[in-house]
Amino acid sequence: MIRAYKFLMRPTVGQTQALAEMLRDHCSLYNGALQERRDAYRHPSKTSVKYGMQSAQLKDIRAFDPERQGRWSFSSQQATLRRLDKAFAAFFRRVKSGETPGYPRFRGVNWFDTVEFPKDGDGCRWDSTPHDPVTRVRFQGVGHVKVNQHRAVVGKVRTVSVKREGRKWFVVLTAEQDQPEQLPATGSVVGIDLGIANFLADSNGEFVPNPRHARTVAAKIEAAQQALARCKRRSNRRRKAVAKVADLHRKVRRQRLDHAHKTALGLVRAHDFIAHEDLKIRNMSKAPKPKPDPDQPGVFLPNGSASKAGLNRSIADAGWGVFLAVLHAKAESAGRELIAVDPRNTSRTCPECGHVAKENRPAQEKFHCQRCGHHAHADTVGALNVLRAGLVRREAVPA
Repeated sequence: MIRAYKFLMRPTVGQTQALAEMLRDHCSLYNGALQERRDAYRHPSKTSVKYGMQSAQLKDIRAFDPERQGRWSFSSQQATLRRLDKAFAAFFRRVKSGETPGYPRFRGVNWFDTVEFPKDGDGCRWDSTPHDPVTRVRFQGVGHVKVNQHRAVVGKVRTVSVKREGRKWFVVLTAEQDQPEQLPATGSVVGIDLGIANFLADSNGEFVPNPRHARTVAAKIEAAQQALARCKRRSNRRRKAVAKVADLHRKVRRQRLDHAHKTALGLVRAHDFIAHEDLKIRNMSKAPKPKPDPDQPGVFLPNGSASKAGLNRSIADAGWGVFLAVLHAKAESAGRELIAVDPRNTSRTCPECGHVAKENRPAQEKFHCQRCGHHAHADTVGALNVLRAGLVRREAVPA
């Protein structure tokens, strides 16, 4: 299996400048390749430029500009061209499927933050000074950069990437390793129900509170964005304000990911089988459609967009998608079984008699069956029904 590792780098002032120049030149290569594809297709001949044609030009480009494009690894430049090719492949796939196409866009210097080296030893070298007590990674044109390696890298390193996040630099490795040892069986099964009031409720009646990371720092983010709006464009003060806003959002993202890892790890360690709702998060967070007033052209009726916007912010703050992605990865690594089930009516179905009705859930947290009178927490009822549906689906799937 392939596992990724991310470590903080501690470059010197000169190395920081070289890393920034590497990103700048790869960004220039990306934009130039994109411009070539646009110009070729706008020509009356409607020429289609592919990756192979652009990769063949790299040798001449490096010879023409040895002080910039010629400084960096040939393989990393090929990876940048492949990145553009993947963007076009995704664009044409969306066109065929009828989705919003999203044509590949030119990247500004501040919007191009990653350079990939497809093979360790080709333009880069992980642990380049093995006899040094400090771990270092070497990049062509940059040198040996110190790395804060906080955990051991297991397996053979395949790819190495440089990533800039604000004023910090990271190295991201992918390592190929054997299938890890599976966790011992516990004999426990569980169903989970994701929510807003509580981040998670399980079929055993336990709850994981919703940390609401974004709401905690909402006032700071609002103040930072207001300060940003008052800054003059292209000024040093504006650059610092942009960095402050980005740092706040980055902190929220790290907190959300940390919470997802810890919650998922607890579930994987405690249970052999986990059932969860197959949530369509993108559909759940869509803005409501406008309602034109039939009597007054150009006038729209209230459609609840303000309250829906608040709900959408809460859904995004909970980070269900991040949590489910982490849970799937950890369950696969630990040899646990994970099944997604249809979430419809899971919180309206009585777990005792099976009666389904909207009136069974009179409030957000209350469940009261109108037929048998069963009382319980609505999220716990949902988790119980999710578990039962997951077990039924597991039995229905042939071995």
